[in-house]
Amino acid sequence: MTTKPELKLGSHLVPGLAAVALFAVMAAVFLTASFPEPQGFADDANIVASIGYAMFDLDFGSVASESFLAAFLIMAVLLDVALDGAVLLARREPGESTVKLVSDGGKRLRETLSKTERGQPEDDD
Repeated sequence: MTTKPELKLGSHLVPGLAAVALFAVMAAVFLTASFPEPQGFADDANIVASIGYAMFDLDFGSVASESFLAAFLIMAVLLDVALDGAVLLARREPGESTVKLVSDGGKRLRETLSKTERGQPEDDD
């Protein structure tokens, strides 16, 4: 036989009520907001070409827009710097050995550390 769920009245009640209140306020705002009618583009406007012309600051497009050339160049430089940084960080130093994975749950590492703390010599495997 199943039992009915019980309401927990503890520290879970206040955040839950706050979430419900926030949802109610946001729902009221979105449902009562009025938006203007969409203007759209002219029937003969070539939108894709106009975006390309605006990106490279050319005045050939049939849709009026502003230039995005500076933003395009800044993003290109930032992506190039990020790629160069990733390659620099991933490169291995000369003479550096690879790191071995610990597959025994750290048992050997704990034993080595405890031997080092007691002053016993480490045995090489």
